[in-house]
Amino acid sequence: MTNSATVTNPVLRVAPASPAAAAAYFGASLAFHADVSDVAAALAADGDPGFVVLDSRSTESWDQGHIPGAIHLPTALIPEQAGQLLDKSVPVITYCWGPGCNGATRAALALAQLGFQVKEMLGGFEYWAREGFAYQTWEGQERRAADPLTAPVDAEDCGC
Repeated sequence: MTNSATVTNPVLRVAPASPAAAAAYFGASLAFHADVSDVAAALAADGDPGFVVLDSRSTESWDQGHIPGAIHLPTALIPEQAGQLLDKSVPVITYCWGPGCNGATRAALALAQLGFQVKEMLGGFEYWAREGFAYQTWEGQERRAADPLTAPVDAEDCGC
């Protein structure tokens, strides 16, 4: 029996997936994506984080600001240079400008096609900076105050 409110409600016009389908989808999503805060925490912890971070943007963008310790490899150069710069046994976390840019997705695809294990960092450089993590520019290290719309300002983490 269909509830008439469900039919007119734009959120439920298409019914939610079954719990099994939802678990498969969200599990797969976590296999493909990394969160900015999780990447930052892993990089800040003592020892090897178990992955490398790859900035897939242009040199001008890299100079404007990038994650400290990241490898710079523009997407167009991945086919010819990834083998010299990266180890296929180490997962790669790609990032580009931000959620409005699919450069990290294109870089992740190019790396996967070459046989690398890869995840895309959600939010990209924009959310790295907006969440208040330090970044490197051609002039040195910088850090902005955390944006309260993207990161908790009075807590260690968001609790998610």
